[in-house]
Amino acid sequence: MCIFCKIIEGSIPCQKLYEDEEVLAFHDVSPQGPVHFLVIPKRHIPHILEAEQDILGNLLFRAQKIAGALGCAEKGARFVINCKADGGQTVDHLHIHVIGGRPLSWPPG
Repeated sequence: MCIFCKIIEGSIPCQKLYEDEEVLAFHDVSPQGPVHFLVIPKRHIPHILEAEQDILGNLLFRAQKIAGALGCAEKGARFVINCKADGGQTVDHLHIHVIGGRPLSWPPG
């Protein structure tokens, strides 16, 4: 069972921002900015290439709503979905990183 599935089942605690029957959003444990949270599907989907349209829309919608509520509406934020090893994905469970609250450069790192 992956770490995000353990968070969903409650065996690993998180700082929840939002939860419904399909989606969980929580603060990142290693934040890269004043705002850094993850939005994940509650159903285990390994990566974006295996996701269906409805869950992708739901994840992105929830990410933008939470970003706005956390003060990113005026200046913006970065929405990131890493995919597989070459894309930098380190947890094999689809997730969106939302990072904001400071200027971000491109390319990252």
